[in-house]
Amino acid sequence: MLTRRHIRVKVMQSLYSMEQTQSDNLGKEEKFLLYSIDQMYELFIINLQLLVEIRKHAAEFLAKSQKKHLATSEEKNPNTKFINNEVLLLLEKNIQLKTEIEKKKLNCWELDDEYVAILWKEIKESELYTDYMSTKLSSFREDKDFVLNVFKEIIAPNDKLYEYIEDKKLTWVDDLPLVNTSIIKMLRKVKSSHDEQMGLPKLYKDIEDKKFATDIFRKTTLNGVEFTKEIDGKTPNWDQDRIAELDKAIIKMAICEFVKFPSIPVKVTINEYLEIAKEYSTPKSSIFINGILDKISKEYRESGKLNKVGRGLM
Repeated sequence: MLTRRHIRVKVMQSLYSMEQTQSDNLGKEEKFLLYSIDQMYELFIINLQLLVEIRKHAAEFLAKSQKKHLATSEEKNPNTKFINNEVLLLLEKNIQLKTEIEKKKLNCWELDDEYVAILWKEIKESELYTDYMSTKLSSFREDKDFVLNVFKEIIAPNDKLYEYIEDKKLTWVDDLPLVNTSIIKMLRKVKSSHDEQMGLPKLYKDIEDKKFATDIFRKTTLNGVEFTKEIDGKTPNWDQDRIAELDKAIIKMAICEFVKFPSIPVKVTINEYLEIAKEYSTPKSSIFINGILDKISKEYRESGKLNKVGRGLM
């Protein structure tokens, strides 16, 4: 689920936070870094759980309507297509999802069920729902397409849900785009042959990605003084105080990749950090950072300091 870019962003945020708080407790800060990454997986689970809770809410709504004293014929014999949606039922029965919810004690939709009601109301009033419910029977494909479209067009962009997530954990706002993309990818892969044992995406693609997170955090921190000197040497017309702290963190991480990560191509490193700078730093940061990293990489290449192994990595 995690991409290397998102790992880099998390490390950058941790380095920036350490600088702001003047913390020198590397072990403590590394634990917090891994904790903040784990929290992203909780957001993934919570958003999947939300789909399940919306289906349950709809089922309860229908049950109450049928028991009304003056129930209409439509209320007595409702269209159950939504609550019998095969994809939603598959998520509800999923053993791994249930286990993660219980293990992490994720009960936010029980405590804040008004958001479930708000989203159900929006779904029910949408053209998507009207079109879907125009028949009483559906194929697995139709069920899946409907859930995908509801998530993309109603749930993911919902302002009230965004505000709720922001209030719960501020760092989740940065994680939300990746989490939503991961949910969409997962839903697209759901098949009618799947059962309650269907596996959910892993937080890290493999053990190497988790190691990359801790390695670049530790190596950038431990070599921070040396990397700062490199920045000083390439910015003679700049006072260190004029360089944004976030830019310093980005440049130091890139230098770290140049000399401490032999298998990552220089071009990949530069492109990744320029994209991060465009998204998280000042408007001119990417141009400034590109100039610094270009100078350093060329100098390292000429002096043999650029530690890269393999064709195309220089």
